[in-house]
Amino acid sequence: MEDVVKALGLLTLGTRLKRVGERLQAQTQAVIEAEGVDLPSSHLPVLATLQRLGPLTVGDIALALGVSQPGVTRQLGKLQEAGLVIARQSAGDLRLRTIELTEAGQRHVAHAWRYTWPAIEAAVAEACAPHGPTLLALLQALEEALDAQDLLARVNRHPRAAAEPHAPA
Repeated sequence: MEDVVKALGLLTLGTRLKRVGERLQAQTQAVIEAEGVDLPSSHLPVLATLQRLGPLTVGDIALALGVSQPGVTRQLGKLQEAGLVIARQSAGDLRLRTIELTEAGQRHVAHAWRYTWPAIEAAVAEACAPHGPTLLALLQALEEALDAQDLLARVNRHPRAAAEPHAPA
């Protein structure tokens, strides 16, 4: 069967990147579960952010990860249920909550940094070899280009053929 997403090239790049991302996350999940950890792989970036940057507000975590605040809020709820993070009211502004790792969260992240995450990173590097650094540089360039100007603005810069809009078949 033809891989239509691959065949359409840059037209479906977002779909292809999402597909690769979902595959990497699922395979990362398998590694985590093999270690006996009952935590979604999608939560790892939140834990790593708190370990690297210290206590943060929900908005700051979302900003550091480049994801939506509602998504981070859902993840933090699950991490709080698991006893890995705690939310504290900000003394200066009662509307703000500061999120930090609990002692159990710190132990979990320390173990992950020592054992799990290096193994996952090495496996991904092997899968990307020898193009890993180039791939990361290209992703960075794409993110910067999309930050500088979104696709709609880019499409509107170029005249299109005066044709009737086509509906999906």
